[in-house]
Amino acid sequence: MTHAIRIHKPGGPEALVWEEIQVGSPGPGQVRLRHTAVGLNFIDVYHRTGLYPLPLPLIIGSEGAGVVEALGPGVTGLQPGDRVAYAGVTGAYAEARLIQADRVVKIPAGITDHQAAAMMLQGMTVRYLIREVYPVKAGDTILIHAAAGGVGLILCQWAKSLGATVIGTVSSDEKAELAKAHGCDHPIVYTREDFQKRVMEITEGKKLPVVYDSIGRDTFMQSLDCLRPRGLMAMFGQASGPPPPMEINLLAQKGSLYLTRPTLGTFIASAEGLKTTADDLFEIVASGKVKISVNQTYPLKDAAQAHRDLEARKTTGSTVLMV
Repeated sequence: MTHAIRIHKPGGPEALVWEEIQVGSPGPGQVRLRHTAVGLNFIDVYHRTGLYPLPLPLIIGSEGAGVVEALGPGVTGLQPGDRVAYAGVTGAYAEARLIQADRVVKIPAGITDHQAAAMMLQGMTVRYLIREVYPVKAGDTILIHAAAGGVGLILCQWAKSLGATVIGTVSSDEKAELAKAHGCDHPIVYTREDFQKRVMEITEGKKLPVVYDSIGRDTFMQSLDCLRPRGLMAMFGQASGPPPPMEINLLAQKGSLYLTRPTLGTFIASAEGLKTTADDLFEIVASGKVKISVNQTYPLKDAAQAHRDLEARKTTGSTVLMV
């Protein structure tokens, strides 16, 4: 029997139901994948609650790693037994699934399935943020919100390896130490410090070329005020909710600012884009410059508890659901 976590109606963690599913044989261009590990990401919460609505019933989860069990007609470049990983394809909270072959990449030797499951979505997100949305270079000073989270820890390390000075917001002293250990030069505990004021102090009033914001409503307006003229606000999540409506002229008034709302799917839409992004991620991890911190694991069937802990900000780094 094959099981999965399914949602029949949007709601809280209790909406996640462990039940039997039928997977079937792969069709043209597909592979059947037996998961060994599934990544937990905040977008899973958005899908569960209906903030990002998808057709129901729904198997959520956008990231996983495992072993190819069978190939559909026309699939080349893969064999049964290959270790592969993917991100950005909903349906990961399952013991097995069908997936298009051009949406998976082979996991290199030296990277475990748990590492791959923990880093594909978060790591490839970091890659497009600091390589394409705003190419970080030596000498830049940048701000990362949720610096002790899964994306945050990878982003701190990768930016630091490029020669940037990293400022990051966190919710506690413990998370501040964690972020600092992963390359964050100036952790700011936002529960007791005004991050905008601290950015002004750290930069001596010069402000920043870029802010990477996955928080949304609670940080949005202050994040804009951390930017120097012609600075870029990259909002790639909304953990605290969507930001308030904004008059577009505000960007002009604050210094000809740029605002973007990118998503990973756009950057890995083609097989070539996926391969390039994944290869860069595997390379930086293999070099040792970026370490993937899997700080929590849960059995897949206990996904509801994992969601509770994620939403309560009890997690740090990456979380993996074990299959």
